[in-house]
Amino acid sequence: MSAAPLDADLPLAGIRVIDLTRLLPGPLATRHLAEMGAQVLKIEGPAGQGQDDGTRTMSQTPAERAAGEPALSFRELNRGKELSRLDLRAPEGAAALIDLVRDADVLVEGFRPGVMDKLGLGWAVLRAANPRLVMCAISGYGQRSAWAHRAGHDINYIAMAGVLGQIATTESGELAVPNFQIGDLMGGTQAAVTGILAGLLGAQRTGRGRFVDVSMAHEVLRHHVLATFTLQSTGREPAPGRDLLSGGAPCYGVYRTADGRHLAVGALEPKFWQALCEAVGRPEWAAQHWSRGLAIGSPASMALRAEIAALFATQPLTHWAAVFETADACVTPVLTVAESLAHPIFR
Repeated sequence: MSAAPLDADLPLAGIRVIDLTRLLPGPLATRHLAEMGAQVLKIEGPAGQGQDDGTRTMSQTPAERAAGEPALSFRELNRGKELSRLDLRAPEGAAALIDLVRDADVLVEGFRPGVMDKLGLGWAVLRAANPRLVMCAISGYGQRSAWAHRAGHDINYIAMAGVLGQIATTESGELAVPNFQIGDLMGGTQAAVTGILAGLLGAQRTGRGRFVDVSMAHEVLRHHVLATFTLQSTGREPAPGRDLLSGGAPCYGVYRTADGRHLAVGALEPKFWQALCEAVGRPEWAAQHWSRGLAIGSPASMALRAEIAALFATQPLTHWAAVFETADACVTPVLTVAESLAHPIFR
C-alpha cells in the first residue's frame, strides 16, 4: 500500500504526517488528512512481535488470510498511506523516528499516556527535534486526568460521558449499544482532525508547533450539550424516552411499520408537523405539538404517540416512504447499511 499521488489542489498538499496509531480513531483521522492531500506515513512495529495494527486481522476472511492480505478494515482505514515498520523500543528505531520527525508537520499517536515518554519519544524530545511539529495524542481519558492510565473502548467512553445511559428504548427503558462508535469517531477521529488542523494553522502563523491532547471521553462529554443543558436548567436528569429528542414528543421519534421496518420522524417545527398531519390524513393532530402546549413526556403526549404508532403500523415501509417522498415533513425511512450505500444521495 503506497501513498496517494500528490494533488497540489488539495488543502493539505505538502503536509507530512507520521501515523503511529492503531485500530479505529487514529487511523481514520489520518486517512481524512490523506484525503485532504497530506502525505501520511503509517508506522507499525516489527511483524510477528505483537505490534501490528489489530485491524490487520479483525474480521479477516479466509480468502484474505489465504492470500496473505490484511482485512478490508485495515486496507480501507489506511487507504492512501505509505506503510512502514520501526521498532520504537530499540534505540535505532527511536532514532529513526526522530529523523523522520525533523521533516514532518504532524505526528499522531494513540498509546496509553506515558508510553511515548518511556520510549524516549515524548513531546519535549520531538519538539526539540522539530519546533514546528504538531503532535496529537489520542487516548481514552486524556493525558492528565485521574483515569489517564485506565484501559477502555468506545462503550466505556460513552458510558462515562453520560451518553450511553441516554440511548434507551421508549417502551422498556433498556439501554441499546449503538453500532456507531460515538466515542471513537466523534470523540477521537473528528476531535483529532480538528485539533491537528488548528495546530497546523497556528504553526503556519507563529512557527511554533503544539501538543494536541485528545481525550475521547472528555470530547463526548463536551458535545453532550443538550442533555447537560436540561440538567443545568431544570435540576433533573434527562429522561430517556421522555424528553423532546429522546421520545417524549410524538413529532420526533422512530415508529415501526407493518413489515417490521421503521420510520424516522423529525417534525420538530410546527410547519413540518403540519405537513406530516396532512400527509397521513390526520389534520386534527396538527394542534397537538410541543410548541403549541402539548407537554413533553406527558400522558397526553404518550397517548398521541401511541395513535401515531398504530397508524404507521398499518402499512409497510415502502408505502410510507412513498407518502413522504413529496411531503416536506422531515420523515425518512430507517435504512439498512446496504440500502444507505445504494441510495442516490450517497452513491
